[in-house]
Amino acid sequence: MGMKRRLSTYPMAQRQNLVKLADFGRLPAAGYSVKPLIDGLPRIHCGNTFRQIVAAMVEARRASRPVLLGMGAHVIKCGLAPYLIALLERGGLTGLALNGAGAIHDFELAAFGETSEDVAKELKAGRFGCVEETGAWMSEAIRAGAVAGQGLGEALYHYINAHAERFPHRDLSLLWQCGRRRVPCTVHVAIGTDFIHLHPECDGATLGATTFRDFEIFCEEVEQLEQGVYWNLGSAVLLPEVFLKAVSRAHNLGRTLAGMTTINTDQIVHYRAMTNVVKRPSLGVGQGYHLTGHHELLVPLITLALLEDLPPCSPP
Repeated sequence: MGMKRRLSTYPMAQRQNLVKLADFGRLPAAGYSVKPLIDGLPRIHCGNTFRQIVAAMVEARRASRPVLLGMGAHVIKCGLAPYLIALLERGGLTGLALNGAGAIHDFELAAFGETSEDVAKELKAGRFGCVEETGAWMSEAIRAGAVAGQGLGEALYHYINAHAERFPHRDLSLLWQCGRRRVPCTVHVAIGTDFIHLHPECDGATLGATTFRDFEIFCEEVEQLEQGVYWNLGSAVLLPEVFLKAVSRAHNLGRTLAGMTTINTDQIVHYRAMTNVVKRPSLGVGQGYHLTGHHELLVPLITLALLEDLPPCSPP
């Protein structure tokens, strides 16, 4: 604790952020259709892969099978929350998994409407990761969640709800939108990788307890992936590793995961995502797909294609 007590923090009002809600993507007005575009894609290579990815998710939801999304933090910084929230509203996603950075960006956007400090600038100034509110508020939420036996994602949702005046932009928060729909949003933390771990209020015991509870919840979701879909979006290492362990546990408990589809979409090809998501888990039981492309282009296109074909869903 001595190291953390010496750390000085500063208010968010003094931090310059690179990502702002005003720049986020927006869904088109009612009446649009992407079908002519999708139908016109080449039926070759990635043109076919795109159709197969969309079809797998639509078929899973029509059969009331799960579609889980594991997502890296950069996806949030690319302004894509409105598209993912639209999928939640239509019941297109049954679970969401974030890493610690993803939860932080989502939390900050809900509170301040902006996130993502200038790391190069603040690092040399001794201010990187030292903003006061984010670390203090998230640590408070995590402590309360640990006492209540909650996972980290659920703890953050309840904190946002309980302090609504601090979170005027919560409508664009994935943590909040999942929580209000009772869709599991699990947060998978690697200790030391997130800036809130520097904060004097951060407690390793409660952080570990809540993120471990989320791992248990995630494992229970993966157990149900027969004829379902797991989509890894922009996570190169952490979530592919978490997913692989959950798959191993499912098989150990007697689950076949027959008919499971695994999908990886990212801006470049990463070894662990290809191996631990696309290849190994689906081998002999299902099908794995990979599609390379920028998040800010692929996610809107996939989402709009899904929204045209997903079955109707009642709002929460």
